[in-house]
Amino acid sequence: MVRSGTIQLPECVFQRLIQYSQNLYGVVLLNFGIASSLASSTLFAGLYFYATLLAPLDGKEIFAWRMLLTLPFLTILMVAGKESRHVTALFARIRKEPQLVIGLCASSALLGSQQWLFLWAPINDRGLDLSLGYFMLPLTLLLVGRVFYRERLSLLQNMATASAALGVLHQFYVVGHFSWVAPFVASGFPVYFALRKNLGTDNLGGLWFDMLLMFPVAIYFIFKDPNVGAAFERAPGLYVLVPLLGMLTAAAFMSYILASRKLPFSLFGLLGYLEPVLIVFVALAVGERIKPDEMLTYLPIWTAVGLLVVDGALHMRRQFLGTPA
Repeated sequence: MVRSGTIQLPECVFQRLIQYSQNLYGVVLLNFGIASSLASSTLFAGLYFYATLLAPLDGKEIFAWRMLLTLPFLTILMVAGKESRHVTALFARIRKEPQLVIGLCASSALLGSQQWLFLWAPINDRGLDLSLGYFMLPLTLLLVGRVFYRERLSLLQNMATASAALGVLHQFYVVGHFSWVAPFVASGFPVYFALRKNLGTDNLGGLWFDMLLMFPVAIYFIFKDPNVGAAFERAPGLYVLVPLLGMLTAAAFMSYILASRKLPFSLFGLLGYLEPVLIVFVALAVGERIKPDEMLTYLPIWTAVGLLVVDGALHMRRQFLGTPA
């Protein structure tokens, strides 16, 4: 018998309560990771549309303002979420390990190049190549999780991977060539995550420092033009829309990093398919149409997402009940 306050519980009941508490904690963490991933995908898809509201700013100016204003809003979110300790710890590490700055510069450059490409490709007729890269990205993350982290995939996850791979292969067939844009996206983010993991900066402090190092670049792009305020004079709404861009970007990045910390690498990668699917919905909402031959790309992707939803629900049920996977 185990005494709990004034109530005596049998040993087996007490152990079962502990097990349920541990399982519930695991479910909460998993739910938080999934919710963060969903929020990130929704926000990034929204930002894809949001850029169309920022005319007459061009892609380079939008990128610069986005990076410039993300840092202060990310700082506010970190302080509010009591995550600023990661920044303090990182500065302390830099004082002890000055060579860490080299890795941090590489990390910032990787993230900055991806954010620049996200805005550059659509206005340079490389949108299809970019979308192919984002379709390939979760498969790359899955491969990293399977090969380097020895993560096992469930039956439904394997089915989702196969279904998504069919969609990616068809998209590659439709594109008809393999430009540098797609592999740059598909390989760049896994390298970015792996570098941050090896540097020990895979937290919000590391993301904040990446943004800090991009700050001077953003200032240069904005203020090298002597007519920097002309666009705001022609479109006064930018005084509201541009700061909101920074706020939404900070929230999207924070959600993305939180999801990457709370979810297994494989599940994190598979949930990444939601973002390009949402971007498709955004495109349809603004008047674009899916061509008949493109349905063979999107249907397998959507099928993969549906399989993930079922797998996630079953996984959470097993976690809560304490049954084996």
